[in-house]
Amino acid sequence: MLAEKVEQLMEWSSRRSVVRMNGDKFRRFVKAPPRNYSIIVMFTALQPQRQCSVCRQANEEYQVLANSWRYSSAFSNKLFFTVVDYDEGADVFQQLNMNSAPTFMHFPPKGKPKRADTFDLQRIGFAAEQLAKWIADRTDVQIRVFRPPNYSGTIALALLVSLVGGLLYLRRNNLEFIYNKTGWAMAALCVVFAMTSGQMWNHIRGPPYAHKNPQNGQVTNYRMSDTSHRALVELSGREEEELVAVGEDLEP
Repeated sequence: MLAEKVEQLMEWSSRRSVVRMNGDKFRRFVKAPPRNYSIIVMFTALQPQRQCSVCRQANEEYQVLANSWRYSSAFSNKLFFTVVDYDEGADVFQQLNMNSAPTFMHFPPKGKPKRADTFDLQRIGFAAEQLAKWIADRTDVQIRVFRPPNYSGTIALALLVSLVGGLLYLRRNNLEFIYNKTGWAMAALCVVFAMTSGQMWNHIRGPPYAHKNPQNGQVTNYRMSDTSHRALVELSGREEEELVAVGEDLEP
């Protein structure tokens, strides 16, 4: 029984780093004993009609993490990555009394999941590196995250250089605009505003989405008095919209 389950999971993982599960598969491979492996489950809602943008973003990070594990030399049958979509496993959501997505949970080889086996997405965010740290704490499995190369910045820079070079070539007989003080002043102001914006601070510091009350675990702090600590909702200026995005309510 156990050998068959492990063999089946290994076969699925060889095809796709993240194994999709419905209610029946979840109950058989995740909930039912015997198990000698850990399973990470992402509960999500990826169908377009659900309009869960944060689910798609979290799924991308989850795929990066699962691929890093699948194609690493340390890959083994001790850890598997799975996903349960609401539209394919609504009964699982009901069984776990879960009404929001995305949610990441760790199901240990023995016993029931503890509170720490649910990833604190609201406080930590869903970056692949943060998920890897959480998995290491829960399973002792170290995953080094490998991200596919992103050439968008290089392409954008090449296009910008090409456009500027083309403009200078076309205006090679009249380059007085280069000495336009107003133009340079406007460009400098744009750079200053960009460097002092909240988004630039987010990029440099990588703050948590929100801050939790350590006594009751409730997310209550969206604005901090300390200038060195900020939450994403405070910096974005779109508190209500972003709060809904982090935990999309699921309705039939």
